[in-house]
Amino acid sequence: MRRVLVVDDEENIRLVLKTLLKRHGYEVETADGGESALALVDSFGPDVILTDVRMPKISGLDLLATLKAKQNTATVIVMSAYGSIDLAIEAMKAGAYDYVGKPFKPDEIVLALRKAEERETLRRENKVLKEQIQKENQFESILAKSASMTLIFRTITKIADYKTTVLVQGESGVGKELVARALHARSTRKDQAFVTVNCGAIPENLLESELFGHKKGAFTDANADRRGLFEEADRGTLFLDEIGELPLSLQVKILRALQEETIRKLGDSKDIKIDVRIITATHRDLAAEVKAGRFREDLFYRINVLPIVIPPLRARKEDVNLLVDHFLVRNNARLGMQRNAITPEARKLLLEYAWPGNVRELENTIERAMVLCESDTIGVVDLPDRLREALDPIHAQLASGEMSIKKTSAAIEEILIRRALVKTRGNRTRAAELLEISHRALLYKIKDYRITSLS
Repeated sequence: MRRVLVVDDEENIRLVLKTLLKRHGYEVETADGGESALALVDSFGPDVILTDVRMPKISGLDLLATLKAKQNTATVIVMSAYGSIDLAIEAMKAGAYDYVGKPFKPDEIVLALRKAEERETLRRENKVLKEQIQKENQFESILAKSASMTLIFRTITKIADYKTTVLVQGESGVGKELVARALHARSTRKDQAFVTVNCGAIPENLLESELFGHKKGAFTDANADRRGLFEEADRGTLFLDEIGELPLSLQVKILRALQEETIRKLGDSKDIKIDVRIITATHRDLAAEVKAGRFREDLFYRINVLPIVIPPLRARKEDVNLLVDHFLVRNNARLGMQRNAITPEARKLLLEYAWPGNVRELENTIERAMVLCESDTIGVVDLPDRLREALDPIHAQLASGEMSIKKTSAAIEEILIRRALVKTRGNRTRAAELLEISHRALLYKIKDYRITSLS
């Protein structure tokens, strides 16, 4: 943080600052406006840009916006005269680190630079620490440190080399494919193909051909021989995602392929020997599907030899912050952004939310917040309304599925009484006024609901 670029249209200000900063060991270049400053940014490569906020042609705000668009990481400190403090505050909202008022004392400038240097040192140390934490808690492409996921990592390591079929279960968005890929990457088949197919995404009439291949002339559009995914995965791994969506007619053929390790193409009269490790996944309760007659019992037992159940994100909250920091770093690189922090209030909201869409929903939420955020720090206002609504007790009551008007009204009434008492710090007379009921009625309700504290 020793290179400083001073930008000001007043020559005497540039001279004073250059002399002052050189005396304190800084390497200094000066520019008389935004245009010359932008030219020097590339050649000089400043760590800090100290710029006047009000200048002709390109103002300090314009300079800041251009630097941001170019993804320049220099720390910007703006200088503002008495009448332009509002502009300085606007610049800080746009990403400037600090501002110094004009006329300034020499110590103020040096102090501002040292504060910026300390912040940058802390930011770099924090980045290194986060990268170290991520490295320590990364298993292949999966990032987690919760006890339940650590146990899954041990299981993957233990069973990876066996050809035995694995069934990965869990809600949508928990990372079932990542677990399948980790199994493949840890196995002796890692240098061979990893082929994935979503059994629910391909129309039933095309799925058999997709899986097993076909001979020329097997059906109307079969203009040439085609290898199926089982053949593509030979000596490697075939991941059958959402296997619970397979039609019963195909379940029989999958079972035969698993048991006999052979397949037959559509329109062919001979079998093909295959060596494929099968990993399956589903968000469905396959045992219940078997009872309902929608999934073959023999196939269920054949694929459920080594089950891995991934817990939902709400059951492993200690992984949330780790994932949030990972998505910040990844999206900054992918989208060319500089969103380096999240306010404590926003983090609290992210931790308390139930994440019904699991890791996928968290990833999309962080990307959305980064795109909408207008500074380098994500706040509560940048997060979707559903996160706040889900934590509101009245919203939770209405979303609970309770159909009784009497029970729902009573639950909401109790919530409102507690809120009123908290707001009035226990003053029941004022609480009754807020609730628009009589003091006596409030006393009866406090007794009925057994409200003994303000929480």
